[in-house]
Amino acid sequence: MSSTPPETRRLVAVLPGDGVGVEVAVQAERILLHMANRYGLAIELRHAAVGGAAIDEHGDPLPEATLELCREADAVFLGAVGGPAWSDPDAAVRPEQGLLKLRTELGLFANLRPIRPLASLRRATPLRAEVLEDVDILFVRELTGGLYFGPRQRDEDSARDTCVYTRSEVERVARVAGRLARGRRRRVTSIDKANVLDTSRLWRSVTTACFAEEFSEIELDHRLVDAAAMQIISQPATFDVILTENLFGDILSDEASVLCGSLGMLPSASLGDGKLGLYEPVHGSAPDIAGNGTANPYAAILCVALMLRHSFDNEPAAVAVEAAVERAIDDGHLTADIAYGDTRAVSTDEATEAVLERLTE
Repeated sequence: MSSTPPETRRLVAVLPGDGVGVEVAVQAERILLHMANRYGLAIELRHAAVGGAAIDEHGDPLPEATLELCREADAVFLGAVGGPAWSDPDAAVRPEQGLLKLRTELGLFANLRPIRPLASLRRATPLRAEVLEDVDILFVRELTGGLYFGPRQRDEDSARDTCVYTRSEVERVARVAGRLARGRRRRVTSIDKANVLDTSRLWRSVTTACFAEEFSEIELDHRLVDAAAMQIISQPATFDVILTENLFGDILSDEASVLCGSLGMLPSASLGDGKLGLYEPVHGSAPDIAGNGTANPYAAILCVALMLRHSFDNEPAAVAVEAAVERAIDDGHLTADIAYGDTRAVSTDEATEAVLERLTE
């Protein structure tokens, strides 16, 4: 790596964060460095604090040094933020503020969450096996608008959170969904609450116009969020790309984790206009199991696949990682959250070793 010209090096900022985020970040690094060696990529890893750990060390959930590192990086891996030590909702400084600010400062407005149940994990879900046949969903969630970022106010007797969207915010995330649908089954379902909310009416009209003008070959349909919540569980195979605003996407994609057996199986990618992406497992900091070596590393490892695909344009490497995870699980290397029956649950390290073994076969 030392002989690689500086302009071809890829800088990856690693923000382990809190709880099991620290543990799965180590596993993601192992996979990324293995793939870098295998595919001739020059990867430089630099670490920085975020979330509760950064509050304890710097008094800020997103220190300026961390933000500057992420701005310089070609990709960012984030483990998780939050935990009981910082859980007071009335606290002036909270771990989640760092994550929200990071998304905004890096211009990451589209969050991708793939949902692809593995056949060998169907026993880990409460759903009938036939419901999970041919399920392959990609959530495209708007990430920097809506209730999470609108004006808010609270006093002793009332509180207000404001949901705000602009035409340009809706158009840019709709274009992401349209472009991704072209490489899939060419269907986009836009989810809103247009029978009640003006922001949803804007969302529906803008997405309709955008697809008519730019993605006429893509089948677009609109569904209300309450109906979609039921259909994602009862008829998941009817969906291809799901396009949705911030709050709805947060809730629905977590709900959809039941299709895969566990939140520990879900990676995510937060993208903007360029190649820089923030890659983060969906499962959160899981403080109840932090430190005991049982966290599921598969979501973090699948984040490496998304990084290779979207930030480094290396589809063969991404596919190789995804296939190795699937083979490891098929061969029975199941962590506690996806183990069933009398299957022995493997540790975090053992699961990663299983993936590495299959990558070297």
